Amino acid sequence: MTGERFGFPGSGGIELAGRLDRRVAGTPRAWALLAHCFTCSKDSLAAARVAAGLVEKGFGVLRFDFTGLGDSDGEFPNSGFAGNIDDVVAAADHLRRTHAAPALLVGHSLGGTAMLAAAHRIPEARAVATIGSPLEPAHLLRNVARPDRFDADGTAEVSVGGRPFRLSRAFFDDLARHDLAARVAELRRALLVCHAPLDEVVGIAEATRIFVAARHPRSFISLDGADHLLTRREDGLRAGRMIGEWAAHYVDDETQAEPAEAGLVTVHETGDGRYAQAIAAGRHHLWADEPVAAGGDDSGPNPYDLLLAALGACTAMTLRMYAERKGLAVGRIAVRLRHARVHARDCAECEGRDGMIERIERVISIEGGTDAATRARLLEIADKCPIHRTLAANPLVVTRVEG
Repeated sequence: MTGERFGFPGSGGIELAGRLDRRVAGTPRAWALLAHCFTCSKDSLAAARVAAGLVEKGFGVLRFDFTGLGDSDGEFPNSGFAGNIDDVVAAADHLRRTHAAPALLVGHSLGGTAMLAAAHRIPEARAVATIGSPLEPAHLLRNVARPDRFDADGTAEVSVGGRPFRLSRAFFDDLARHDLAARVAELRRALLVCHAPLDEVVGIAEATRIFVAARHPRSFISLDGADHLLTRREDGLRAGRMIGEWAAHYVDDETQAEPAEAGLVTVHETGDGRYAQAIAAGRHHLWADEPVAAGGDDSGPNPYDLLLAALGACTAMTLRMYAERKGLAVGRIAVRLRHARVHARDCAECEGRDGMIERIERVISIEGGTDAATRARLLEIADKCPIHRTLAANPLVVTRVEG
């Protein structure tokens, strides 16, 4: 995944901060607009992880900071929920001007409520997904009590999630003005409601209210085990992936994608964590990272895991091709591999060598078993798989640095 940061004009001429996430290569299947939770930012862990999950499913994602939050200009206490809606529309306008209008709208918590309110002003949007969102913005008043007194400037300090914020009287008045039940009933877009059953900030009853207010096509996904802020990394990624999988049916523009260059593999730092990498192989996309013990986030297999996976896949494919060509009744093939650096003196296969060596152990199993002669022949064929032969040939790697 590659990310690009920039500013764009928001409502009232205020500059909003945005980040564009997408695959390293190729055109996204469609563009998504992602709104963060109340008082959060586009760079919150939840927003970043949901975006990564969507990118895995082929979407390009614009996430942005609402007025006065994150890196956006303006005064948050003066923006109100109406300002949030205008910011969503401004972000969609920017995406339309620079790439293509968003086909998918995704919002977390109050950001999802804003997406429901703004959808009718984004005609190209074909699907809307909410994550832990209330039906009405006034739900916020249950968690942030309206102050009894306001300062001379019309603001008062309140606690939101244990953090102090100054909110205006107009902000509280605005929350109560929006009736979204009728708006959701006339959404005329596919709707997905994602909610954690044990969400202690926005209860699961709010998901029911959104779902009941909406008309088909509507769907619900339980984020079982997650908390409201999607604190666990896997919960944010899971939400993004499931939304992307669901939305593909409604927004898929894969036929518009640029043709992938055969044989080219591109690896690019994602910018999320110290070592996370996005890998594009033709039209296929996967991820690599280091484990937590090595300073990474364990967001994907490490490079040696990928190497073993290549050898294992090539081995199984080669054996299957051979079995089919020879008409052998061979059951399902599985390959288990391990890599280690060992002393040559401890390696039974390395007679006469000194020092440390790289050793890959490969164990092939065949469902149902085979006779001894077939096993011996398959063992020979395994060593003829192209990846095995490449590794054994001590290949020449030619490297150059561009730029």
